[in-house]
Amino acid sequence: MTTTPEHDKRIAEMTFSSVYPHYITKVEKKGRTKEELLQVIEWLTGFDEKKLQDLINQKVTFKDFFSQADLNSNANLIKGVICGYRIEDIETPLTQQVRYLDKLVDELAKGRKMDKILRTA
Repeated sequence: MTTTPEHDKRIAEMTFSSVYPHYITKVEKKGRTKEELLQVIEWLTGFDEKKLQDLINQKVTFKDFFSQADLNSNANLIKGVICGYRIEDIETPLTQQVRYLDKLVDELAKGRKMDKILRTA
């Protein structure tokens, strides 16, 4: 699926620190914890809590965030629709990576079991 250049640019320039509080609110509202969210983010990106906090403090863009990430080799197993786009069909790598993260946060908030979210089951 093709995203527009404007859409991709907007995602690339968005700061992770502007979205992260919304991730926390979303999962906590559904009874999950910040620690579970951190586990999901670390699985996808390789960032531990300290590194993640450093990136938040630096107000890095999603472009910089994912350029520093060591993407999990099973990330390509993340499939489904998020924000109207089928993740596996998104052609722009950065946009796809951001949508991977969005999908994992959604799965966590929806109560999916952690081993399924982390694609270990």
